[in-house]
Amino acid sequence: MPDQDLRGQNFLVLGAYGFIGASITRSLTAQGAQVTGMVRNPKTGARVLPGVKLVQGDLRDLLSAQDWQGFLTDFDVVVNCAGALQDGPQDDLEAVHHTAIAALATACAQADIAIVQISAIGAEPDAATDFMRTKAAGDAALRASDARVWVLKPGLVIGQSDYGGTALLRMLSAIPWVQPLAYPDTPVQCVGMDDLCQAVTQAIRTDLPTGSYDLVEDTPHPLREVVSETRRWLGFPVARFVLKVPSVLTKAVASVADLLGYAGWRSPLRSTAMTVMAEGVTGDPEPYRAASGRPIASLRQIYDGLACGPAHRLSARMSLLMPVTLAVLSLFWVMSGLMGLINLTQAAEVLIRAGWSMGWAKTSVVFWSFVDIALGLGLLWRPWAARVCLAQAGVALFYLIAATITVPMLWADPLGPLVKILPALLLPLFARTLLETR
Repeated sequence: MPDQDLRGQNFLVLGAYGFIGASITRSLTAQGAQVTGMVRNPKTGARVLPGVKLVQGDLRDLLSAQDWQGFLTDFDVVVNCAGALQDGPQDDLEAVHHTAIAALATACAQADIAIVQISAIGAEPDAATDFMRTKAAGDAALRASDARVWVLKPGLVIGQSDYGGTALLRMLSAIPWVQPLAYPDTPVQCVGMDDLCQAVTQAIRTDLPTGSYDLVEDTPHPLREVVSETRRWLGFPVARFVLKVPSVLTKAVASVADLLGYAGWRSPLRSTAMTVMAEGVTGDPEPYRAASGRPIASLRQIYDGLACGPAHRLSARMSLLMPVTLAVLSLFWVMSGLMGLINLTQAAEVLIRAGWSMGWAKTSVVFWSFVDIALGLGLLWRPWAARVCLAQAGVALFYLIAATITVPMLWADPLGPLVKILPALLLPLFARTLLETR
């Protein structure tokens, strides 16, 4: 398509630094459009989308048409890529998927602004999850409005970067030798990010009639095949066999992931994702093919069109290691503190031999034991996790320096207590890097 087709047009992309939002923002910008991204966190937005104009906004605060008026000046089209998987401290499905979108529809109809809605396959009023039901309610509000609306329902989206479902696919593919899967035979239809961006462009150019369209490849694949293709693309060895995870274990994992969600961890293993995967991800490709005159690329074609390098394999392996790393790190600091309290006299004896009084030695051990426990538990609260990692590294460095000054003979201890501080210092810095999700 010629670049000049979108020149001079102004677009507002909601959820601009998300997995889909970032790709659509870059696609529109590459075609000469003037794009403004609405983001929750401008700092993250500037890192993900350098050079793109950003405005700070949270859909949870935009629940009436009047709330939207200050954001919609001089735009031709709003592309909504915002969404959340499950309710939690940072997410309100009803507000983000329905109430705010209904208000947006009213405001856009008044201002003669078109809307492209990125919805989801399976978004129906009687769906099994709040995610799908609230998405369906938002879609219905848009269709009932007087605005020009395109509702695009992608299947499992596969792109160059990874987040959400794509990140989960790559993480599963990084497991060596064996391929554990909860629902290996569930049917899945995919869509490449390029095709999704193309559909958005067709809507904007009005080459696609207004309406609702499933964006899916022609043929469903069992989940085991989708993961197998992902392994092939990443260059990982073929799994020797598929291990079907029992449903009771799947539900247990999802329950733990839901519980961690209240601590801010937005795991792709939460119950909503597991329910969707159990039901399958399938749609009807024909309406979009008939309206656009083009099919959606198949799973093999999608991966053949994506470049893969060491960074993708490393990212997949790091995604697999992250929960294990954080769990071990949290347990290490909590146990370190508890052992100090349990063996208080023995731990204080080291300081007493260095000339400390019994009272000061025990006070010091108790104080730093509680610091260790606090840092171990603090790591489990997602909003604090990155800063806690830095604090752990700082405390470990303090221990190393203080012990070297106070009890330097510990360097000669055959059990190497000071030597063991070195990995305790480096592991939090490694975990801090893993916590960067976008």
